[in-house]
Amino acid sequence: MNQYETVFILNPVLSDDQVKETVKKFEKFLTDRGAEMVANEDWGLKKLAYTIDNKKSGFYHLFQFAAPGEVINDYEVEFRRDERVMRYLTVRLDKYAIEWAEKRRSRMSKKSQA
Repeated sequence: MNQYETVFILNPVLSDDQVKETVKKFEKFLTDRGAEMVANEDWGLKKLAYTIDNKKSGFYHLFQFAAPGEVINDYEVEFRRDERVMRYLTVRLDKYAIEWAEKRRSRMSKKSQA
């Protein structure tokens, strides 16, 4: 199984419950197909670098997971079908990216503990 990372942006007009529901939907989609979640980070409401569908902000979310390669195509089709998702990007991580992600998560956890 390869390791992947997906960052997606949800529509800013969604309520907190709708955002959580959408995140759970995509997490369940992965786990039902044999993926193993490594990290699930909510980055919150952020300003966009450029407008998307006349929106200037969006709810950012990051998944890091290990999954078989054939799952990714179906996963991205789900993103395209869901109108709550404004943008998404899925990349396969190499060993250096995996190390960097682990270091970043450990730094973030140290900051939150301080």
